[in-house]
Amino acid sequence: MAKPIRIGVVGCGYWGPNLVRNFRSLPECNLKAMCDLNQERLKHLTSLYPGVEAVTDFQRLLNGVGLDAIVIATSVKSHHSMAKASLLAGKHTLIEKPMAASSRECEELIDIAKKKGLVLMVGHTFLFSPAVRRIKEIVDWGDIGDIRYLAARRLNLGLYQKDINVTWDLAPHDLSIILHVMGESPLTVNCRGSSLISPGVEDVTLMHLSFSRNRSAFVHSSWLDPKKTREMTIVGSKRMIVYDDVEPLEKIRIFDARVDAPPHYDTFAEFQYAYHYGDMYAPHIKQEEPLRLECQHFLECIQTGMTPLTGGARGLEVVRILEASSASLKQGGNPVYLANDGSFQESVGLSGNNGNGSNEGRAKANGSNGNGNGNRKDGNGSKEGRAKANGSNGNGNANRKAKRGSLGCDKAPMTKRRQANVLSA
Repeated sequence: MAKPIRIGVVGCGYWGPNLVRNFRSLPECNLKAMCDLNQERLKHLTSLYPGVEAVTDFQRLLNGVGLDAIVIATSVKSHHSMAKASLLAGKHTLIEKPMAASSRECEELIDIAKKKGLVLMVGHTFLFSPAVRRIKEIVDWGDIGDIRYLAARRLNLGLYQKDINVTWDLAPHDLSIILHVMGESPLTVNCRGSSLISPGVEDVTLMHLSFSRNRSAFVHSSWLDPKKTREMTIVGSKRMIVYDDVEPLEKIRIFDARVDAPPHYDTFAEFQYAYHYGDMYAPHIKQEEPLRLECQHFLECIQTGMTPLTGGARGLEVVRILEASSASLKQGGNPVYLANDGSFQESVGLSGNNGNGSNEGRAKANGSNGNGNGNRKDGNGSKEGRAKANGSNGNGNANRKAKRGSLGCDKAPMTKRRQANVLSA
């Protein structure tokens, strides 16, 4: 029998106690220590788990307790520094979502873990949910046909955060599910929101992700809603799925419903949509706590050396989308383009501020040569494609026409003032 893995948990505020409870209950784990600055919290947890050492010094957790792995459930701003210290100390590391405050920080953690041969995992808990796993199976089997769009709503009253907005707080859950179901990264990200309670911190946001083959996803996040909502709708060409995580029993409902357009017609009078209304059924879902399954998976990856389902690469992918959403928010909802490597390139502003209008500015802002946005298809990547799509000469986006295209410009003709702003970029 394998020796139990010695685990320590840092951060015993909102989510940490749930991790402590689950790791404590697993036979393949020896929960040795829990760390927090709040001694009252530690005192309470010690009364629940008297055999677990309570420490207030993170350095002692790293070097003085004899751990194999560390679980980090602190605020986002401390994820990178603590995870880096953990990895450099030779500890397998599990970080709560989001992985870090920037993609650059995520990349550094991935690189350290790879060099040291350590497991680096991110707590995207919903990918371990039996309901989400069943949805993935149904989609992969082709039961609902081709996905047309997804719409997610994650709403509740609070809990307000000081260092991140509601998108960074709530959307990672939905983004991880969307990426898992879609099987690819989005091409563009748009995000609009409002700061209604705390100035400068959006508490209500709506994000739009565009994917290949004309597919899309919408993510609505809010800290300012009277009813707790955890719902996702997946619309396919044959059937539709409604996933309600708040529902105690029928978390997944599959609707045999669709709309079909006629394959061909000669006159407008012959054009008739066909609406199909069939049965609804709810498949049986085994009741298991997703967080417990996540903790088991982390331990299994340490024991076997397997790559985690929610490893550093998946955490990085989610953070890149979050960064793109923040950039879009600052631009009033303009689309932000994700390059093939997952990095993002901001869309072109009419005034060309911050290096987003001119070729030279875009080159400086995006680390490219200012000649396009990657190698995407459909006229969004290559010089020639973007020239055709945007009416430019293929050497940048500053002189594009005002016709609405992939950059989302207004359909109306440019006024002289707006035209001057574009050309001056």
